[in-house]
Amino acid sequence: MNKNVTAVYLFLLVAPYVSLEAAEGVNMTFRGGLIAPPPCTINGGKKIDVDFGDRVGVNKVDGKNYRQTIDYSITCERGALPWQMTLTLKGGVSFERAALQTNKLDLGIRIYQNNTPFIINTPLNIVPGDLPLLEAVPIAKPGSTLIEGAFSATATLQADYQ
Repeated sequence: MNKNVTAVYLFLLVAPYVSLEAAEGVNMTFRGGLIAPPPCTINGGKKIDVDFGDRVGVNKVDGKNYRQTIDYSITCERGALPWQMTLTLKGGVSFERAALQTNKLDLGIRIYQNNTPFIINTPLNIVPGDLPLLEAVPIAKPGSTLIEGAFSATATLQADYQ
């Protein structure tokens, strides 16, 4: 009986220390600062027009003739950090991934960035101070015969950054 009392007494002496260690913890603090990217505008907020003219020959549309530079700019206010930026041309895709759909059957507008086809609706990583050269050229669907008449296509040039 004396051994049992001693064991209970020892347990009561040790129990508070065991439970203190089990309940001990470390406080955590999380800190940070939220910042917003600087405002940017494409082409000063003005519409970008690419005019191929009224004399595009139906038999001369070959993906080389009538190639035009797309004149655009991206202006951002100076920020404290360098921002990662992407450029996306959003629009209807024609019979090829790098060509915009036009209102004319079998006619598309292929877009190039630095001489490489620019895949429509696909972000392209860019450096804001070194914008890619964008170009547009009418193309015909292989094996098709183009029909005379006015044509147009519409797209949105979008810059995203984070």
